[in-house]
Amino acid sequence: MLKVNQKAPQFTLKNHENETVKLKDFSDKWVVLYFYPKDNTSGCTKEAIDFSELLPQFKKLNAVVIGVSPDSPDSHVKFINKQKLSIVLLSDEEKGVMKKYGAWGMKKNYGREYEGVIRSTFLITPEGKIAEMWSKVKVRVKRKDGEVKHAEIVLNKIIELS
Repeated sequence: MLKVNQKAPQFTLKNHENETVKLKDFSDKWVVLYFYPKDNTSGCTKEAIDFSELLPQFKKLNAVVIGVSPDSPDSHVKFINKQKLSIVLLSDEEKGVMKKYGAWGMKKNYGREYEGVIRSTFLITPEGKIAEMWSKVKVRVKRKDGEVKHAEIVLNKIIELS
């Protein structure tokens, strides 16, 4: 189980262009590493669009946003093109990185138990340590004063910690 202030587990995965991407490639930046179940599904699409829309603000804070799912690089290409996404998407088809981060495990839906992606986000400092973790993320939460987007919560956390 990962903890805040511990070194983030290193990884090497392929992006949508089948290029190798490593966590250490971003050693001088904040990294928003989020795990999601499937390209082009409603919640995952909203989350990717929300992060893409806020990307200019993340960049001003020296942050990169990386989404990871078990989908293939080809699936990511279609997702990026269809939704006009500007964030980095990585493929973890073997689910090894998801397991390292605790984002793969038993889930329950309508009383049925199965293994799957646990929607999670990790905020990693430029020094490579975990600054914040969110598990079982709700992409958007309706409140009396309006809808709160998970991507905004993450952005505000970077502002708070910077």
